[in-house]
Amino acid sequence: MADASAGGGSLDEYPTIDPTSFDVVLCGTGLPESILAAACAAAGKTVLHVDPDPFYGSFYSSIPLPSVPSFLSADSSTPCPSSPTTTSSATAEYTAVDLERRSLYSEVETSGTVPELSRRFTVDLVGPRVLYCADEAVDLLLRSGGSHHVEFKSVEGGSLIYWDGALCPVPDSRQAIFMDSTHRSKEKLNLRDNLKEKTLLFRFFKLVQSHIAASSSGGKDGEGQASGKISEEDLDLPFIEFLKKQQLQPKIRAVVLYAIAMADYDQDAADTCEKLLTTRDGIKTLALYSSSIGRFANAQGAFIYPMYGHGELPQAFCRFAAVKGALYVLRMPVTALLVDQEKKRYIGTRLASGQDILCQQLILGPSYKIPSLDMPSDASDSNLTRKVARGVCIISSSIKEASSNVLVVFPPKSLQEQQATAVRALQLSSNVAVCPPGMFMVYLSTPCTDAFTGKQYINKAMEVLFSTQASDDSEGHLETTSKNIEDRKPVLIWSCVYVQEITQGTSGAVLSCPMPDENLDYRDILESTKQLFTDIYPDEEFLPRNATPKYADDDSDLAE
Repeated sequence: MADASAGGGSLDEYPTIDPTSFDVVLCGTGLPESILAAACAAAGKTVLHVDPDPFYGSFYSSIPLPSVPSFLSADSSTPCPSSPTTTSSATAEYTAVDLERRSLYSEVETSGTVPELSRRFTVDLVGPRVLYCADEAVDLLLRSGGSHHVEFKSVEGGSLIYWDGALCPVPDSRQAIFMDSTHRSKEKLNLRDNLKEKTLLFRFFKLVQSHIAASSSGGKDGEGQASGKISEEDLDLPFIEFLKKQQLQPKIRAVVLYAIAMADYDQDAADTCEKLLTTRDGIKTLALYSSSIGRFANAQGAFIYPMYGHGELPQAFCRFAAVKGALYVLRMPVTALLVDQEKKRYIGTRLASGQDILCQQLILGPSYKIPSLDMPSDASDSNLTRKVARGVCIISSSIKEASSNVLVVFPPKSLQEQQATAVRALQLSSNVAVCPPGMFMVYLSTPCTDAFTGKQYINKAMEVLFSTQASDDSEGHLETTSKNIEDRKPVLIWSCVYVQEITQGTSGAVLSCPMPDENLDYRDILESTKQLFTDIYPDEEFLPRNATPKYADDDSDLAE
């Protein structure tokens, strides 16, 4: 892997790339671009992968805390710096079209004091985000050998849901359902009512497990009917209506919808809900959640998190691609695209060094504006309509006593009556090497259509979780209202709240990769990335198992 100089950018400081023609050129080392580079290299394609930054990951990276404000506030909505051509062909039948980059972050607000040893804090740009133990992203790491480069820790504190002013544990087993005393409404219930509620929840989980088992085995009864499966009619219902049919109370419905099925939008508002979850989709996520618990012997719960941050994931796939022959150059901006005027198609890139690189396929990161040609293209700014509000916090103690890493879910309307989207918060500790011992990082996010509303929800969740006072008086340490969490609120030391545009992966004359989305996991991003690969190489298998590099040490950090 090459690394261009960090100097002022004079031409003699950039390396000369040889050869000058590749099957695929990728600009930006975000997770989708890195997975695509790995898949293309595994398919035997020649690959050049460049990035203007001195680090891997682009918008999926993990960066030192002092770099966060400048990275988020950088004005990238300007033309890329132009450079003279050094092509040896004076009669080249192509022209260079300057590239522009767009700013994808806005409304950046920081508060508090940056702690000492600030460089020991590593900030994910994609947070809050985890991986299900059984999801396809983990399978892809295992299949590609990427797990040799990434170590994971479990979110051992489990999940909490905020309901009626209290933080309550999310059950992940029969034992958890019947041991937990908080899964009841705020009003006083007698033991009989509480037992009935838990029995209904257990019966629902049992129904889901029967459906999953029947779907996996294709089991039929003696008359050829599916045995144990939920009917097609119920699978097509809105998930919330199916939960009501199971007589689950509002609190339990919220647990299933927002803390396990991970719905983002208010499912009670069917007429205005941006994404109404069907029973089929809900059961699919419940099946993933269930199969994730216990998959790895050294992982508690359903979720795992990469040591040192999510920026390790793009690097793992870049290493795989490099082993397969891909060429990497950091600190190498792309300034223009090369256009074959006769065929009206892009045929390469011009680098900041002035060197022209030809290729069959161009793949760009999401910040690049693709210049319009006299041809249809799916890539445009029209997809810049969705947003996600994010928060990054440093706190003094754990949200949940004796827990290092924990997920908190605020369902719609739990913070305020007008709240239309769920807010998720992920606390991480020093045991995942993202902060010093005794401190904690917390990431928050919620999808939004406007910045004001999204940031309002994030700030409201921060008010619920943290105290902004460091004094020892009662004002400075407000106690949580949850009976199962006796510690006082952690003190908020530093925070950054901002809004990020969400762009989709698009095909066309040039492939454009997606930004991090509002989801807790990578399923949608991975699906979009696989589709992009299929669009350019429909006859190639996506990262086949036999493409895994051979390592001297064949032990994996993901041991089943």
